Amino acid sequence: MKLEELQDVLYEIDNGLAWITINRPERFNSFRGRTIDELIHCFKAAWSDSKVGVVALTGAGDKAFCAGGDQKQRQETGDYGPTESGLFEVETFHRIIRDIPKPVVAAVNGVAIGGGHVLHVLCDLTIAADHARFGQAGPRVGSFDAGFGSAYLARIIGDKRAREVWFLCRQYDADTMERWGLVNKVVPVGELKSEVRRWADEMLALSPMSLRVLKHSFNADSDSIAGIGTMS
Repeated sequence: MKLEELQDVLYEIDNGLAWITINRPERFNSFRGRTIDELIHCFKAAWSDSKVGVVALTGAGDKAFCAGGDQKQRQETGDYGPTESGLFEVETFHRIIRDIPKPVVAAVNGVAIGGGHVLHVLCDLTIAADHARFGQAGPRVGSFDAGFGSAYLARIIGDKRAREVWFLCRQYDADTMERWGLVNKVVPVGELKSEVRRWADEMLALSPMSLRVLKHSFNADSDSIAGIGTMS
């Protein structure tokens, strides 16, 4: 796959910051199999590019960051559609978010629900628009994330809060998630990209090697959670 062949994802580099945007606003930026393939490809491109020091993940428009797996696709075909490998590699993408040796910022510009919520949880930092909403929906449709989306979530917001998120499937506003420690900063939607730019510039002024080692150090304590996810 080449960057010029992207259909579901936009990739842009701006002064050391790679913007990776899920570009399916008509489906609330939900992902199908091809979307995950393209996200993996874009993250690998950012990983290998020495000009990139920080990655921002977001969604197109101002309604959704990501609404998780594309349920309309599942209704139409019984799965998430064709992929390069024949596998739906969302867990591979989860690992790449953690393993890429550069800070990843989730720019949450709307709803982050289900699998989309898991993506922002996995990012190193989260900056949210003030209208963003967060939550899980899996148990409503017989789905779940038994790996990073649950156990790692509990590391961040605490076990009781994480169980609440999954067992009740409520939606939470950005201020609540900031108070719980799952969002670093909340800003008006019109300031979201500029705020991400400011945070990126502060990180780009630091030692890339130090940030790389620190990221892997932070991840080391929770890496075993990946094994739980692969059993589900």
